Amino acid sequence: MRSVCKKELRQFFSSLTGYIAVVFFLLVAGMLLFVLPDNILDFGYATLERFFQVAPWILLTLIPAITMRSFSEEFRNGTFEILQTMPLSPWQLVSGKYFAAFIVTLIALLPTLIYPVSLQQLAAGGGIDTGGIAGSYIGLVLLSASFVAIGICCSSFTPNAVVAFIASIFVCLAAYGSFTAFSRIPVFEGGADYYLEMLGIDFHYRSLSRGVADTRDIIYFLSVIGLFLVITHRNLIKRRA
Repeated sequence: MRSVCKKELRQFFSSLTGYIAVVFFLLVAGMLLFVLPDNILDFGYATLERFFQVAPWILLTLIPAITMRSFSEEFRNGTFEILQTMPLSPWQLVSGKYFAAFIVTLIALLPTLIYPVSLQQLAAGGGIDTGGIAGSYIGLVLLSASFVAIGICCSSFTPNAVVAFIASIFVCLAAYGSFTAFSRIPVFEGGADYYLEMLGIDFHYRSLSRGVADTRDIIYFLSVIGLFLVITHRNLIKRRA
């Protein structure tokens, strides 16, 4: 697994594509926070709420761009057959590619830690809500981990990286916001709307953003990650048969 992870990281950062993806995320997030209208400096109080609202939508594009070549390139170039001859189990292969993509995502998120530090210095009075920000970052990391699992899974279905990219965006978008949208349909009002909304990633992400690390939210994210990794594993088993 470690060798696969190292290979993926080397391959990702061996070209400008990897660096462009990370810079893209930081540039868009920075512009939305500090440059464009309704930025956090216009609020009049120290909060990173806007960042945690827009970050999932940026990650909806960034993470599929990171994961789209994970298995698609192997299938297209015929190197998947070579991987099968190596002493690697399907789980090791899936885990190696998953953790490599997740590490790249964490590298993109890491520089954003300067935002709460900067706000703390600029804030007057009591400063910023460190508990809420810590919970929001936990939610953002778990959300990213779920998107990576979805992206890896979509990449295991097709040898076309562009198709994998589009499919990843669609599935991530559906898992993130579609259940909340459906829950607002009048026919589901009166109790069913709450349980329908609970199925979506957005609900649990917002729950963690309140600063309370509820084990139910963490279990939900781990379940989503496990589900899509299991599907990926089964896809590889079918291809090896």
